[in-house]
Parts: sequence; C-alpha cells; structure tokens
Amino acid sequence: MKIRTPIAEKKSRLEIIPLIDIMFFLLASFMMISLQVQIVRTLKANLPTATLATSTKKPDMVNLNVNKDGQVSVDDKNISFPALFTLLTNRYSLNTNLPVYITGADDATHGSVMFVLDFVKRAGIQNVAISVKAAPDSIP
Repeated sequence: MKIRTPIAEKKSRLEIIPLIDIMFFLLASFMMISLQVQIVRTLKANLPTATLATSTKKPDMVNLNVNKDGQVSVDDKNISFPALFTLLTNRYSLNTNLPVYITGADDATHGSVMFVLDFVKRAGIQNVAISVKAAPDSIP
C-alpha cells in the first residue's frame, strides 16, 4: 500500500561541476608544487682551458664610443664623420645584418649620442643598440 503525502517528492541529484572544479584546482596545485620540489643534481667540473688558442674570427660588429665633446671613436681611434660614414656604408655593403653598438661616456650629452644614432641610421644600418652599464651603487 502506497501512502501519499502532501509534500512533493524531491529527487536527489549528484552535481559534478563542483567536483570538476576541485579536481582542476588540485591538479594545478600539484603541478606547481612539483616544479618547485625538483632536486637538482649537478657535478662540478673543472675543465682545462687552452692557453695558446686564440680566436681567429672577430665578430662582425662596430663599436662606436662618444666622448663628452661629441667626438666619435672606433676601436679607440678618433674618426671624423665623413670617414665614419664611409666605414659604415662599406661594412654594411659586406654584411646587411651588421650590428652597431654605441657607447657614450659618462659625461657625454644625450644630444651627441642621439646625433650619432641618427648618423648610423642614415648609413642604412638597422641593427643599432645603445650600450649601457649599471651605476656602481645600484648593483646588489
């Protein structure tokens, strides 16, 4: 015999969406922890160095130094701007990926360094970088 009740019968449901969320959270947690717990085992190697070997190929790059007066030097030799333009265009014709590094002295003005940068760009060279170094008091 079936007894009827005035309260409607609710069927129970199993919600799996929160279960999936928890599983993804645990998976991500275990992955992050496993990356930090790796044991790095290395061997210290004291390899011999060559004493007579010298580099026969110099990297193809141009280092320009700008002093406080705006004078440009290449390889510690002062050079005039027409001679510099000729040097840059000749080297660029040999290698179109020629890198040029511009280093300004501590007391060089911003304008003189930017003039040299514009001068190098007018020679057609696109790989130009300004070389900088950190101040001695900012090194930890």
